[in-house]
Amino acid sequence: MRAFHRSDEESPLRVVVALDSFKGSLTSSQANDAAREGVLEAVPDARVTVVPVADGGEGTVAALAGVGRRGVTTASDLLGRPVDAPHVKMADAAVIESASTVGLPLLGTPSTALARRAHSHGLGLHARAVAAATGARQLLIGLGGTGTTDGGVGMLRALGARIWLADGSELWPDGEPTPRNPLLDRPVRVELPEVGVSLTGLADVSSPLLGSTGAARMFGPQKGADASLVEELEIAMTGWAVALAEAGADVAATPGAGAAGGLGAAVLALGGSLEPGCERLIAEAQMTGVFAVADLVITGEGALDAQSAHGKVPAAIARLARRAGAKRVVALAGRLDADLASVAAMGLDDAAGIHDTEMPLARAMDPTVASSAIRRAAAALTRAVTSPG
Repeated sequence: MRAFHRSDEESPLRVVVALDSFKGSLTSSQANDAAREGVLEAVPDARVTVVPVADGGEGTVAALAGVGRRGVTTASDLLGRPVDAPHVKMADAAVIESASTVGLPLLGTPSTALARRAHSHGLGLHARAVAAATGARQLLIGLGGTGTTDGGVGMLRALGARIWLADGSELWPDGEPTPRNPLLDRPVRVELPEVGVSLTGLADVSSPLLGSTGAARMFGPQKGADASLVEELEIAMTGWAVALAEAGADVAATPGAGAAGGLGAAVLALGGSLEPGCERLIAEAQMTGVFAVADLVITGEGALDAQSAHGKVPAAIARLARRAGAKRVVALAGRLDADLASVAAMGLDDAAGIHDTEMPLARAMDPTVASSAIRRAAAALTRAVTSPG
């Protein structure tokens, strides 16, 4: 990487640290703290600004905790168990995240049996409770890290939608969900409700609802669905897309409709919109300006590969930093699978893996090991861009 040099008379090195969580290992805050320590180890007089970030998944609420008022409401998770879910109220908007009610870790070990049960009803309950408790006129919903593929059927039912099946019966007529993914009941008609609040989904992917890059086929397997269930979900999702279109919400082809198992489609069906999560969160936190004066921006996430260009934090941070005029943008990754061309396409000057490639996964994900590795890598990258020669 090409270095830049500072004379003794120049102002201190200005660094922005903005790492996403290293899932299963470190939160965004923990990763940022480690990177900050590394920068100061390399350049003790550096001025380091830490920007907590998220892409719409886990950590979305935490990223805005410093600029709003935190609260907790009771909802249920993707298997119907009670859960306390956090939110943040900011001016006339409130923020929630799907990961806190229907997140993949709540499944424990994903399996086909659990994929047949998991639903998004609890997220709808959470959204309704937060809107009522805060009086917010706008609700930002982080869409990411979910463990259900129900097309948002459960969420819509919790928000007051009426939904009918092919045999003419109504889905969950008493409002209480059954322990079954409602998409598999093949809903064919829906009456969409007025929710009384503006919805914005913060999505980390741009997938449509259907097809090879859609909710079922692209993401169903990581939530436990085997090949047979994936095809069953795709067929049911196709019918659900028709039902939404007949209700006036022809949203299946909209980028992001397939986010979070089809929750993106549900947000759109309610008249909401979808936005890239990372950029919106940084704007809400009023941190966009810090990139304009940065000599160096360090971002990163657990895995950096060619797909990271499509809505993931490092690519979003690189776009923001480049737009603002930052001098250098580099990334750290727990696992680096991106070639030089992919790194450049993301707007990054460089990227580095923090671990020896031979390190066992369990050890690499140990929080103490990962934190030390980030600190060392951040120090090395900082030296690389500030040292002569």
